[in-house]
This record gives sequence, structure tokens and C-alpha cells, in this order.
Amino acid sequence: MSLSVFIDGAAGTTGLEIADRLGGRSEFDLIILDDTRRKDSSARKEALHAADFAILCLHDDAAREAVEMAQGSKVRIIDASTAHRVTPGWTYGFPEIVGREAVAGADRIANPGCYPTGFIALVAPLVRAGLLPADWPYTVNAVSGYSGGGKALIERFEEDRDIAFRAYGLGMGHKHVPEMTRYAGLAHAPVFAPSVIPAHRGMWVEVPLPLAAIPGAASVDALREGLAAFYADGLIVRVAEAGTPAEMLLRASMAPSDALTLHVFGSADGTQARLVAVLDNLGKGASGAAVQSLNLMAGLPETAGLAL
Repeated sequence: MSLSVFIDGAAGTTGLEIADRLGGRSEFDLIILDDTRRKDSSARKEALHAADFAILCLHDDAAREAVEMAQGSKVRIIDASTAHRVTPGWTYGFPEIVGREAVAGADRIANPGCYPTGFIALVAPLVRAGLLPADWPYTVNAVSGYSGGGKALIERFEEDRDIAFRAYGLGMGHKHVPEMTRYAGLAHAPVFAPSVIPAHRGMWVEVPLPLAAIPGAASVDALREGLAAFYADGLIVRVAEAGTPAEMLLRASMAPSDALTLHVFGSADGTQARLVAVLDNLGKGASGAAVQSLNLMAGLPETAGLAL
């Protein structure tokens, strides 16, 4: 028997990509509200109470409202907003970090942010293994395609072709920082420098490391080996082999992908390193991650329906 899924906010970028990944899969039946009902509170509540699973692709306040609407139902929720990522009682939807069993058994999943996915994937395993200290003041520099910014930013980039680079979060306190700090196991919030480029999708997340100045930091090779051991199953997250290419590119023509690739680059004398995560901000950074969690919650192979 198929399981019913309601995507609340299905008309947005993340919702559309989730629906695309679930389309044609016999394991799921989508509950779809037409354009005249998708913003109607009573229709949404009815759908939430009828569904086995709900995926919330909403802004934070609307996501909180949806969770309230779902009270008293059997529905299991995956929230793609920022609203519940550090909320007690919610499971963080990063199976590789929190454990597949934890995600599979959860009723309330908070989908990770796109930038935090890259940062946490790089730093959390190394801190846990004692290869990097928890109390170092880390920085993270990141570039994303504009699709992660929602409808308004998408329209802005597609209408104003003169935008070559957009830096933001200049006042610090970005909403992604709390989850970065918590799930990487850090004592201090990292300095986060996000930016957007005129490409629809794609993301580069980098953590520079002055290894010679970091107390207790492991060698470049040990960092790479630590990540490779942590992600040894290689289903979705893979660690690139040693080697330093002349350049790495994010292409505006990037095809959708739910994979995440991690790199460790080091200076010849071993005193510096650059940890780099490359992913699709709409894939493992959003919709692909939600479908991965949904698969686990439904008792299905976690990679079903994903582009890897």
C-alpha cells in the first residue's frame, strides 16, 4: 500500500523539486491542493490530517502554523524551513551526522540548511574524532546559486543580468549559524560569509584552516582520512582522493544532483588546509535531503528517487 505525502508549499522551488523526485514512484501518493485551495487554512489542515507524511516548504511562521494545524493527527513532518532546526524534540535531518536510525524513527524532522550541510559535513566528523578542536574560531566562506534565496531573489537575478556577485549576512547573526554551531559540535559560532552568484543552482562551501596555528589540529592527510572513514558507505556523501587541481568550477549549467563531494586541499609544507564541500543547494542542500529523510522514515532505501 502506498503512503500519502502532502507537500505544503508545493508551488515553491523546494516543493517543486521534491514533487519531481517523488513523481512516478509507486511507494507514495501525493495529496495535491489546486491553486484555489493551497493557501486555504482549512484545506491545508484537512490535508495535513489525511497524510502519512507532510513536507513543509514554507517560510518559518507558516511552518510553525502548519505544525500547530497538524496537532492531533498521525502525520509525520519534515520541515524544510529554518523554524525547527535547533528546537528540542525535533530530529535534524542529516542522517550521516545524526544517524539513520534516528531519522527513520522520528516524527518531526528539521531539514538542514544548504550552507550548513556543507559546513557540518566537513567539520562535525573531524571535531568528533579529535582531529580538529571544538573551541577554534572557524570561518566558512560560501557561494550559492540564486535559487536558494526564494522567489524574490530568483526574480531579481533573472531580471537584472548585471548582478555578478551578491554578498550578504554582513551584520553577522545569519539564521544558519545556530545549526552550524550545534551540529558541528563547536564552542563558538563560526564567522559565516555567504554569497550568491548568477547561476540557478550549485554551491561551494569552504572552511580555511591555518593548521600551524590550531592547537591539536591533525595533518592534511589525517583530515582527509578521517572524513573518508566517516563517510565510508559512500551512498550520498563522498570524499575526493588526494590531489590539487589547477581550478574547480561551478557551472551555470549544472544538472540537478543529490550528491555531496568533500575535498581536503593542503599546502606543500602542511601548515594550511582548505576543506571544501561541493553540492547542489536544491539537492542535498534542500529537496534531495528531504526525500532522503522521507525514504528512511518510510522504511525504504535512502537513495530511492535521488540523482546521484
